[in-house]
Amino acid sequence: MMKFSSLRTMKSVLAAGLLVTAAFAQAQSANGVFRVTAIPDEAPTELQRKFKPLGDYLEKKIGMKVEFTPVTDYAASVEALINKKVDMVWFGGFTFVQAKERSKNQVTPLVQRAEDEKFRSVFITTQKDINKLEDLKGHTLTFGSESSTSGHLMPRSFLLAAKINPDTDLKRIAFSGAHDATVAAVAGGKVDAGALNISVWEKLVAEKKVDPGVVRVFYTTPGYYDYNWTVRTDMNADLKKKLTDAFLALDPKNPQDKVIMDLQRASKFIPTKAENYIAIEAAAQNAGLLKK
Repeated sequence: MMKFSSLRTMKSVLAAGLLVTAAFAQAQSANGVFRVTAIPDEAPTELQRKFKPLGDYLEKKIGMKVEFTPVTDYAASVEALINKKVDMVWFGGFTFVQAKERSKNQVTPLVQRAEDEKFRSVFITTQKDINKLEDLKGHTLTFGSESSTSGHLMPRSFLLAAKINPDTDLKRIAFSGAHDATVAAVAGGKVDAGALNISVWEKLVAEKKVDPGVVRVFYTTPGYYDYNWTVRTDMNADLKKKLTDAFLALDPKNPQDKVIMDLQRASKFIPTKAENYIAIEAAAQNAGLLKK
């Protein structure tokens, strides 16, 4: 029969083994790779270019290797976070709502740009007879991705508010897949008009990749909440804090930070919360794009 002292010794050995295993797991996490992705609202090469300086900055702040992992479409960004293929995602407001729904509230938005508190979409055209939303009736229009907040959900929502049903009142609607592709479709005469993210529009104009004298904005939407950086709710609290603090510490007065912020088209980052996206969720439900 085993003596009590022997049992105690065995328990001590087992406890020590568990501690070693836990420490090893923590070390693996600390020495692992922090994977990030973003909704593909622009060309993959552009997303990689925009993220590189931010990724280098985050590596120093969280003490982990940071890698950008591109995804094929908006839905893939949602699934990648929920299925733990990535640790953090740059979501649009609608994709955040979709991720929140799919995960049963197991995702947490950390920060957003100040610009995302009152984000806007623009409607563009080359046609002289299109000067207001009502003029779109009988014309062709392209949105961006079906899951895009600024390239589909909110433009559709404002069309419906103007009593224009894009599915019945327009000659044809299409989905370009990305904001820059929407501009190309309108400029190339493939469609009469398009709706996209105002930030991408302004960037393309500034870079002289589109002539605003030929392709013009005829309607700008009111503001709404949009993009954010989101993680899973079960992420280590210390890592969440490090990430949040890193974004909030970015200062445009610092030349290195300014490079990051200019690429992110941000004046500054601010904390955000799931409640900010209630209106986006309601708009998605009203437009029939999200089941209640």
